[in-house]
Amino acid sequence: MVQVIWPDSGLVEVSDRGLAYGDGLFETIRVDRGRPFLLERHLQRLLEDAGRLTIPLDRAALEAAMQEAIERLAPADAACVLKVILTRGSGGRGYRIPDTTRPRLIFSVHPMPPVPDAGGVVVSTSSVPLVVHPAMAGMKSLERMQQVLASRELQPDEFERIMPDSDGNLLEGTRTNLLLQSGDVWITPPRESLAVAGVMRAELLDCLQQQGRQTEQRAITRYDLDADRLQGLWLTNSVTGIVAVRSLDGVELPVSSHLATIAPHGFFTGSSA
Repeated sequence: MVQVIWPDSGLVEVSDRGLAYGDGLFETIRVDRGRPFLLERHLQRLLEDAGRLTIPLDRAALEAAMQEAIERLAPADAACVLKVILTRGSGGRGYRIPDTTRPRLIFSVHPMPPVPDAGGVVVSTSSVPLVVHPAMAGMKSLERMQQVLASRELQPDEFERIMPDSDGNLLEGTRTNLLLQSGDVWITPPRESLAVAGVMRAELLDCLQQQGRQTEQRAITRYDLDADRLQGLWLTNSVTGIVAVRSLDGVELPVSSHLATIAPHGFFTGSSA
């Protein structure tokens, strides 16, 4: 049976493996006037990745806890960010997984971040390359030190830092996934190269493919950015929505409204979930 920790219910035990080793996962969910955005995808990712980590998590218990969290924590008249952390629970000292654990779900609620500029945002490439272990690819685990280091580079006028691979190809932002349009082709780096395979990314890919758009999953190269066929570069995140990039490393990029004619209105920040 999973243990649920509420913001007002006290402290997490110091023996918790999430605190000690990053042994766990998390989700951040946009909730607009009591309506969670992309909830099914958040639930599915949490359950799948819990299985990858062999953290026992019952879907019915998770759904019940999530519904209670929304009713208990989310304001009825405003948007917010609901964060849920899943840890393996307490396990004493040492990396080895205990024979018996009781997982914990830890809930908290936070204000929505500022709405990004509709005309596009400024981003830069991080000096911190993204290194993804195959066993952890795409998983929104608690271990996020690469993103913490890259986020330290953010300047006041920047929205995001983009993390490259060892060859300088662009993979993902510290908190966003990437989508680029080159001609009629939509390009996003593949799941196996990502630290976090976002739920917004997955939803948007499905949307494009259902409409018969041509998609490719590969790293974004500097040639893609310099080519005359570049139509636009977007950042995707389930909280901030779809955000156009107007400047990368000081170079102006085209800002297209094409994606707004393809993706549902609710995919964009500030619209109803």
